Amino acid sequence: MLIWYIALGSAMGGVSRYVVGTAIQQRFGLGFPVGTLIVNITGSLLLGFFIRVALGGTQISPEARIFLTTGFCGGYTTFSTFSYDTAVMFESGQIRRALIYVTLSIVLSVVATFAGFGLAQSALTFRSRA
Repeated sequence: MLIWYIALGSAMGGVSRYVVGTAIQQRFGLGFPVGTLIVNITGSLLLGFFIRVALGGTQISPEARIFLTTGFCGGYTTFSTFSYDTAVMFESGQIRRALIYVTLSIVLSVVATFAGFGLAQSALTFRSRA
């Protein structure tokens, strides 16, 4: 049964990735893969939040956790696209741009994961006081 939660979450995450990434890329132009960058950062934020809330109490069932983490976040994050975009930049001689992209993607995604932890902790604290 968990497979269906993963499948539904992945479908929703994939559609969300397409909508968000495309909208951002169209807004900011095609010279830099900013759509993929933003999706990776927000995906890391969401995964950090969902995992910390799920492991911090009983508010999220195992089914909801697998739907949100493996399903939605797995379908939403785009590190395979990140790798492709980076390889294309390197192949086309855009070494500096590729290095900036790799650095921003990794550093900001890790920071966003910690931000997700913090948001989750605040939500759990707020909920326990209510």
